[in-house]
Amino acid sequence: MNRLLIVEDDRALGEGVRMALRGPELEAELCHTLAGARALLAGREFDLLLLDVNLPDGSGLDLLRELRGGGGPGVILLTANDLETDIVAGLELGADDYISKPFSLAVLRARVNAQLRKAAPTARFEVGGFLFDFDRMEFRRGAAPVELSKTEQKLLRVLVQNRGMTLSRAELVDRVWTDGAEYVDENALSVTVKRLRDKLEETPSKPRFLKTVYGIGYTWAVK
Repeated sequence: MNRLLIVEDDRALGEGVRMALRGPELEAELCHTLAGARALLAGREFDLLLLDVNLPDGSGLDLLRELRGGGGPGVILLTANDLETDIVAGLELGADDYISKPFSLAVLRARVNAQLRKAAPTARFEVGGFLFDFDRMEFRRGAAPVELSKTEQKLLRVLVQNRGMTLSRAELVDRVWTDGAEYVDENALSVTVKRLRDKLEETPSKPRFLKTVYGIGYTWAVK
């Protein structure tokens, strides 16, 4: 599931864009100010940002500058009347694309999909003697095939994509159990971790790869 944040002060336009873009593979959130965007970006991860340049509490270019200082999601600028100075400034600050108002929703959808394809993480990993191909659902430890459930695949993919980083238990639950359930017992995460270790680790009681960071969560150790 891709996550899109739309920052647009025109409420009717923003809601129209949100309704047009959201779907089974794209979750879209809408806010109308820089302050609202900063709050949402601080609380969760987004894959792409549709960012209006002219906002009631400042310039979207200031937010773009902040995001590029620390990485951040891809950004498509929404500019008024093909204003060249905003376009040039935005691209120099690291915007990935721009679209000028008024715009076609079909063109915007195509631009959004193009940026999401660029940002899509790789689905095939060869790490530490393992082969994980999530598109083909092929998993091997050395030459031996490994059968993984869908939940095990989801958890493994998040961990391997972020190998070397410690992910909290709450974040893993949020990113793996995305089927709309209001509450997931964290014991489900512990059980899934144990099953992955049993299938992937030579000595599950002394894992070399899927390691516990006590009091925080788990990490896939870089090997």
